[in-house]
Amino acid sequence: MLENTIAAIAPLDESAMAAAREMHGRLTKPPGSLGALEDLSVRLAGLAGVCPPPLPEPAAVAIFAGDHGVHAQGVTPWPQEVTGQMIGNFLAGGAVVNAFARQAGASVTVVDVGVATPLATPDEDPGPAVHDPATPRLVAASVRRGTRDFTVTAALTRDEALAAVCTGIRIADELIDAGAGILLTGDMGIGNTTPAATLIAAFTGVDAIDATGRGTGVDDPTYARKVAVVRAALARHAPDPADPMGVLAAVGGLEHAALTGLILGAAARRTPVLLDGVIAVSAALAAAAFAPNAVFAMVAGHRSAEPGATVALRSLGLDPLIDLGLRLGEGTGALLALPVVTGAVRVLHEVATFDSAGVAEK
Repeated sequence: MLENTIAAIAPLDESAMAAAREMHGRLTKPPGSLGALEDLSVRLAGLAGVCPPPLPEPAAVAIFAGDHGVHAQGVTPWPQEVTGQMIGNFLAGGAVVNAFARQAGASVTVVDVGVATPLATPDEDPGPAVHDPATPRLVAASVRRGTRDFTVTAALTRDEALAAVCTGIRIADELIDAGAGILLTGDMGIGNTTPAATLIAAFTGVDAIDATGRGTGVDDPTYARKVAVVRAALARHAPDPADPMGVLAAVGGLEHAALTGLILGAAARRTPVLLDGVIAVSAALAAAAFAPNAVFAMVAGHRSAEPGATVALRSLGLDPLIDLGLRLGEGTGALLALPVVTGAVRVLHEVATFDSAGVAEK
């Protein structure tokens, strides 16, 4: 599955991009007046291979959830059980991501790819994905109940990492087959900013302190311990960025690997994927290492307050659409950025040209 997905990821369509640039030049606005939105709409035309590109709707949020053995090193004050408890909150519609998804008309799919605590299984098989903003959906796809402590051994075996990546690809296909025009990344996992920081440092080569933030807002001693854990993991495993599966296995999380697959799956289907925060962009680095052209499908929703997110976005060459100091995760920042993406494309669909509107050009 992974090999076929990577093989399907192609460069942008230059003729569609040229058509989008030419169309922007004929619309009733000064050339370049929409700034980054014009560049985004041109890229989305190149991704779709047509101008104007399809409107990015409906939107589907995929929240991948997993736990982490490195939690035992005291990198967060939150108990690990909160991961499973928050999944219950997502399914009940009571989390911030649910509020934002309802506002955006986006569906929410929660994927248990590696939660440590047993979850209540769905009453029945959820069946194929459907676009239903009112009812969050749970997919049971656990590879194992949390990763191993990567300060002691590799977090995952290569086979486990591959299984998680393939889960992400499968979810991307299911959501797109159900009609989604854009995928949004979501995540849940207590302690998951520690593997995210380690992945970012591994793929970009920055020092641990430059990739590591305070996550949920840890105190100084916990932050120092977190940086030391990231640095120790890098020294122990010496992950090779040319071997992305090896990096994910050594120091990643199950949700990071699954998000990598989601991004690759979207890129293979030429569907935009709107990235959330630091967990998503750490996975995006892995996706780009597997398939450099996958970057063309990525849209950076926001700049997370986590410093590693800026490092990763710089490495990917992506500029975030909004910067609100967010650090929640779940997919919340991506959902807030969604109207910006839709607006960029809607301009090409609905704005009149100078000729059609009878407006004189300069």
